[in-house]
Amino acid sequence: MRPRHLVVIGFVGAILLGAFLLMLPVSSPSNTWMRPMDAIFTACSAVCITGLTVIDIGTQLSFFGQCVMLALVQLGCVGLMTLGTFFLVLMGRRLSLSSEFSLADAYGTSGVRGLRSLIVWVVLSMLVLEMLGTLALHALFDADPDAAAYSDGMLWFRAYFYSVMAFCNAGFSLDPGSLAVFRAQPLVLVTMSLLVIAGGFGFLVIYNLCTFQFWRRNLMKRGRISLHTRVVLTVSAAFLLMMFAVVLLLEWNRTLAPFAWTEKLAIGFFQAVTPRTCGFTVVPVHEMHAATRFLSEVLMFIGAAPGGAGGGIKVTTFMVFAITLFAIYRGRTETVLFMRTVPEAIVRESILIVTVFGALVTMGMTLLLVTEGANESLTFESLLFETISAVSTTGLSLDTTTASLSTAGRVVLMLCMFSGRLGALAVVLLIGGNESRPTIRYPREELVVG
Repeated sequence: MRPRHLVVIGFVGAILLGAFLLMLPVSSPSNTWMRPMDAIFTACSAVCITGLTVIDIGTQLSFFGQCVMLALVQLGCVGLMTLGTFFLVLMGRRLSLSSEFSLADAYGTSGVRGLRSLIVWVVLSMLVLEMLGTLALHALFDADPDAAAYSDGMLWFRAYFYSVMAFCNAGFSLDPGSLAVFRAQPLVLVTMSLLVIAGGFGFLVIYNLCTFQFWRRNLMKRGRISLHTRVVLTVSAAFLLMMFAVVLLLEWNRTLAPFAWTEKLAIGFFQAVTPRTCGFTVVPVHEMHAATRFLSEVLMFIGAAPGGAGGGIKVTTFMVFAITLFAIYRGRTETVLFMRTVPEAIVRESILIVTVFGALVTMGMTLLLVTEGANESLTFESLLFETISAVSTTGLSLDTTTASLSTAGRVVLMLCMFSGRLGALAVVLLIGGNESRPTIRYPREELVVG
């Protein structure tokens, strides 16, 4: 089999195995079998690190079932191929040249040196950041007066669960109403926001920032901040500030009205972070202003950074696509970012990714309109929001849209989630095909467009 086949089969196998484990009576507090469709949908959402769910994770899953969810989310976050490579490196096996090229392309660069050490660093850095998040959240949870309702072991588990779900941008919650239980705890929301941002940046950005030696004056020894890192940090900061301002402006006297000003700032900041990659929410999305929901859909479609836990077309793809359109408008033939010319192959890939994601949203929305046409409780906006959330693997939902879908509608959402998750590995999936060059060149002729 070619690498693209193995990746798809690996993800499908992980989903089916996870669904089987979730179906077992040991995964239920009532010691009963879960319905197969609910188990498959939940496992698919976990492996695709989306966060859409048709069950209550906190009440309908036992401790074993919640551990299964953690394992599936971790597996989906780091990627089956990267995780497999990590274990190969631990066992001392050598990577083939084709595997190195595939992994380099998956992380958005073909110039990474020491790819074996990079893969080990990816997994270990993920675990370290999750442990730091766990320590911080445990300290905050322990200081809360409601902590007396939990044993110390359960408090550690809650901290680890939320740390993993935040860093992996999964959005599964142990409490009803997502993170509504933390409305009055600004430090918890800020901590989880930072974990979501770190997971959405991508391992390549984290690797670049950690290996860049800021204190050295010698440029050769200090290293450099790559174009990829600069674009990710700049665009992500711009989107975050824009959404933060919009949320405060439109929701200050709306959904944020009952809270103190410090809580409003923390909730507003978190609600500005979560549409980019993660399905957590503090206030109900369906109660927000229509403009806030629309901008959330736009940010969900754009997503996070390549090589990270988020989905969407990626911020680098959006930037290349937007600058290319601006260059065409100005009559320029090259796409230039930060005084660097973007190769034509990357420009074409960006246009292709935007087109494919747009087509996926269109097809998913059309199928949902067909399958859910008889359900009058589901509006056009709710179905569109759900489709974009699934394709971008964000996990946000308007009220009870996911739970209200028919079996056919849930199958459509699973296909959307699976397609969106493979979007991060699209380059790897195309590695198996040999590049073909045309042997015949045809004459050129003008065509009127526009």
